[in-house]
Amino acid sequence: MSAVVPGFPREAMRTTLILAASQAIVGSAAPICFSLGALAGDYLLGPDKSLATAPITAFNVGVAAGAIPAAAIIRALGQRGGFMTGTVFTGAGGGIAALALLHASFWLFVAGLLIAGVGSAFVQQFRFAAADNVPPQFKARAISWVLAGGIVTAVLGPQIAIFTREALAPVMFAGAFVAIIFIAIAGGAILFFLRVRGNAVHGHGDAGDAAPVRPLREIVAEPRFAVAMLCGVASYAMMSFVMTGAPLAMVGCGFTPDEATLGISWHVMAMFGPSFFTGRLIARYGKERIVALGLALLIVCALVALSGIELWQFWTALILLGLGWNFGFIGATAIVAESYRPQEKGKVQGFHDFVLFSTVALSSLMSGYVYNSWGWDMLNWIVLPVATACLAALGLLVLRLRRPAVS
Repeated sequence: MSAVVPGFPREAMRTTLILAASQAIVGSAAPICFSLGALAGDYLLGPDKSLATAPITAFNVGVAAGAIPAAAIIRALGQRGGFMTGTVFTGAGGGIAALALLHASFWLFVAGLLIAGVGSAFVQQFRFAAADNVPPQFKARAISWVLAGGIVTAVLGPQIAIFTREALAPVMFAGAFVAIIFIAIAGGAILFFLRVRGNAVHGHGDAGDAAPVRPLREIVAEPRFAVAMLCGVASYAMMSFVMTGAPLAMVGCGFTPDEATLGISWHVMAMFGPSFFTGRLIARYGKERIVALGLALLIVCALVALSGIELWQFWTALILLGLGWNFGFIGATAIVAESYRPQEKGKVQGFHDFVLFSTVALSSLMSGYVYNSWGWDMLNWIVLPVATACLAALGLLVLRLRRPAVS
């Protein structure tokens, strides 16, 4: 592929492809947790189902809590050792979740998904690792190629969930979480072939390396960074908010758990499928326009979901939700990746993902509460003002950046 993209360093391409392959495998644990977490929580709970989405919230809390430690472990052990450590957490989380289901322990199940979420925090660093190993002009493509590994995840994760959820019958869902152990082992085996150790060398050049390290508050206060993080966090949080409630809503409307899981499969495919060309779209049209497209798609998703409760409306809304996340999140991540110097990346990346997944965790928790209190429609009504506010902030940023050139 380096021959197809002139100037893309061969070793960086090799690293990007290994990270994409591991993303495809280890990343499959997330859709298993998302598609079955709320249903398994509902299965374990008594008459009060308001905490059914707590396991998914725990997964997202694990991602948030693990963000800064994951960045520190990767810095200490290098990318190969750090990322392989992450697969240990993923496998352990799957094993504990399965054990909890076998013993009908709701809170142990929540703990298992929390630990699996910590493992996912390492997977979330793959995109930054790819960006850090390429020259600035290729950062968006490296990020999108790593996330393109999610197209395998979109198929693999839900299919594993469908074919293994009754493997340990009469205990429902336990087999799918046992499968996460084997997913983690396979992903770790792929990561073993990483050659990169320690910190990457690309980014902003020698001048950037010689520049002083800025305080985190100074970096965060930059309007371009702040708006990019706002749009990225909102895109991810709204995606999680709607996706978490979707399986419960579909089953509540009379559809089967398999139909709900297939809806998540289409959704995850839409999340990662465009990644094969998102980088090229960013290069051609600019990051801000692609982020705006993503936010607009989230609005369309909400409108489709509000139009009715047929299966095609659920699935179409979930597909639009995935597309909106892809353009909004990848575009925003590319902006963020340009906002710090190489020597600042550890603290900025850790802070960014801590804020991101803390918000995502809150959104998944609120999803269950809002759905049980006000229903599926309210989940989608909330998306509209959030996405509109982000579009407004992005528009103001673009006007601010253009003003000096006009004057």
